[in-house]
Amino acid sequence: MKYLELVELYENLEKTSKRLAKTNLIAELLKKTKDEDLDEIMLLLQGRIFPKHDEREMGVANRLVIKAISKATGIDGAKVENEWKKTGDLGLTAEGLIKDKKQKTLFHQDLTLKRVFENLRKLPDITGSGAVEKKLQLISELLTSAKPLEAKYIVRTVLQEMRVGIGEGSVRDAILWAYFSEEAGLRYNKEENKVKYENNERYKEILNAVQRSYDLTNDFAETARLAKKERGFKALSKVEITPGKPIKVMLALKVDTVEEAFERVGKPCDAEYKLDGFRMQIHKFDNKITIFTRRLENVTKQFPDVVRYVKEGVRGNSFIIDCEAVGYDPKTKKYMPFQNISQRIKRKYDIEKMEKELPVELSVFDIIYCNGENYLHEPFEKRRKLIEKIVKEQKRKIVVVRNIITSKKEDIEGLFKESINAGNEGVMLKKLDSPYKPGARVGYMVKYKGTAETFDLVIVGAEHGEGKRANWITSYILACRSNGQLKTIGKVSTGLKEKDEEGLSFNQMTKLLKPLIESEKGKRVYVKPKIVIEVGYGEIQKSPTYESGFALRFPRVIKLRPDRGPKDCTTLDEIKKLYNKQKKG
Repeated sequence: MKYLELVELYENLEKTSKRLAKTNLIAELLKKTKDEDLDEIMLLLQGRIFPKHDEREMGVANRLVIKAISKATGIDGAKVENEWKKTGDLGLTAEGLIKDKKQKTLFHQDLTLKRVFENLRKLPDITGSGAVEKKLQLISELLTSAKPLEAKYIVRTVLQEMRVGIGEGSVRDAILWAYFSEEAGLRYNKEENKVKYENNERYKEILNAVQRSYDLTNDFAETARLAKKERGFKALSKVEITPGKPIKVMLALKVDTVEEAFERVGKPCDAEYKLDGFRMQIHKFDNKITIFTRRLENVTKQFPDVVRYVKEGVRGNSFIIDCEAVGYDPKTKKYMPFQNISQRIKRKYDIEKMEKELPVELSVFDIIYCNGENYLHEPFEKRRKLIEKIVKEQKRKIVVVRNIITSKKEDIEGLFKESINAGNEGVMLKKLDSPYKPGARVGYMVKYKGTAETFDLVIVGAEHGEGKRANWITSYILACRSNGQLKTIGKVSTGLKEKDEEGLSFNQMTKLLKPLIESEKGKRVYVKPKIVIEVGYGEIQKSPTYESGFALRFPRVIKLRPDRGPKDCTTLDEIKKLYNKQKKG
């Protein structure tokens, strides 16, 4: 397949904000994609060259891309940088400059999908002496052969900034539309942007099978391959868990009262500490321990202590356990807020030092797989008993999360107070006969914090401070998630400290945001949407000022959420729901 075919899809996706239109565009390309190109297409659609659970990264910064554009075009690097400042997008910069490039190749050969993919896949493996020059050569070689539009998306893929607004839901639905449209009686009206399903029940069955396959493999390429096969539905239905390959973690709904919790999970229910830690999905297979985050990133190297605790403290030849790593003060032994241990997540150096300075205790609260058996469909009550059987507890290393089983409100409130006093966030309540549902907020478990609602929002811009705060970036533009896009919902500047030792500070936020700056305009900077923060507020208000149509009154920064990315942010639908609930109240 020519790379240009994928690039034209990117362009069309960027031009429309309509989810159904995007789904149709992707499905049409999948229908004509040959088997040998399918893996590459599915990854590149998501702006990736490896599946999520693969820890390899391209490791390419803006500066190296500027050099590559300069080398491919013969245009001075300073001019490339000036053009970048005007566009705020190195992809657009590459597109514009390639049109006017000075160096002309004698022979022009169309870029194939495979060539682009293979060149980019080489980047993470290039290390050591001369690595920068070798990476520069690979990228500039592609840009030299690229048409202007191709250059735009090569650069965006390298920097992982696709800007085409594709959510996981659109990719999932496109697989169904491409390979099961006849079976589901699917009819898409392009003019009206409407879809009809003549066989609605069958459509739901297939949709669930596609979603289940993705939840269990965390890989749209594998899901698309299975769906494209003859008898694809049967192939999707046979997908099973494989230790070593992470699956989406089950997510909890929020509730405001214990009564609401009981309505969701029933009586009696399991009630547990809601820990203020770092979610971990831990796999054992072939005598090897692998740790994945809630975003399914591999962080095994950062937590050698947790690897030891699991090896020593969990019986079983193979398993997948759901856990929370909670930090504690090595001197006082008291639990610490997640904020204090968050720096361990991205740390690649001085691991042993960090382990001693910021130790963690692992709390196990669920199990998905054990010794060849899939426990996804077993009731939670049975899974809990299995955990208690296989985990050998050792305080400050590995424990089973504290729980009670009750039908009484006063018991829940008592456990809640106990949990808060221990330095936790509140309580989790779980339905005793519920299965484990990967990636879904289905009401099988809920979280009760007993406090006002907070949102997880991503920073998309910011402003420099004034006076004594002039050296810091002190006001942050926030965005929520809506159909694969980010929409602004206000600014926040309160809740941070002026001294690092007092907690999350302006100085720390400035260090995090500066490398992400894409463009500047006066005091305002626009940044890559990477940093997620938890934000409290007094009230949600309607506002024409922001893209979401809403603004937060009295917003304040609660804490950083380094375990979350833009795709994990609070959705606009959730905000609308709370706004309507607020109006009724």
